[in-house]
Amino acid sequence: MKMLNIALPKGRLGEKVYSMFENSGYECPSIKENNRKLIFENQEKGIRFFWVKPSDVSIYVERGAADIGVAGKDILLEYKPNVYELLDLNLGKCHMCVAAKKEFCEEDVKVLKVATKFTEITTDYYSKLGRDIDIIKLNGSIELAPILGLSDVIVDIVETGTTLKENNLEVKTKFLPISARLIANKSSFKFKCKEIENIANAMKEQVEKND
Repeated sequence: MKMLNIALPKGRLGEKVYSMFENSGYECPSIKENNRKLIFENQEKGIRFFWVKPSDVSIYVERGAADIGVAGKDILLEYKPNVYELLDLNLGKCHMCVAAKKEFCEEDVKVLKVATKFTEITTDYYSKLGRDIDIIKLNGSIELAPILGLSDVIVDIVETGTTLKENNLEVKTKFLPISARLIANKSSFKFKCKEIENIANAMKEQVEKND
């Protein structure tokens, strides 16, 4: 039997995603054991799960180390991996937003300084608006940038907005809904089409049931 390799994002989202696989009939009991293993197999079902950093899932899938995986729409838009997007899992829902200090007024600035780790998404968004921007790429604690005067605004994922409020920032614009997507390696989809489609259809039923 061909083994199907599945990359799961580590963390809370990955646990929810695994529950969907489990409820779809693709369980792997050893994954719930309290250990530090990263790879888990169910020979009988022909599946092998492994945990990877959420931002790396699309790399594993694109390069064929995983046949399928689950990645956020933000990652797919930012890095544009050459993969098939099969299904919106309706999990990990949030928005890509522009945020700034409450008193900030964008009209007062000719070239907008934007701090973000999502440079592609940000460039695309502002070019559609015809806005002149200066992008400052940061990798973490993006909220600090406007507070310390490094940038006018930030572009980041916002789920609840609590971190923004605690730092005296607010959402100015929500412009892109984000959620977790089931993705497939293009070559795997050709050679393991039946197995992948069976999983995608079973997951689709889960999504519809949870709606």
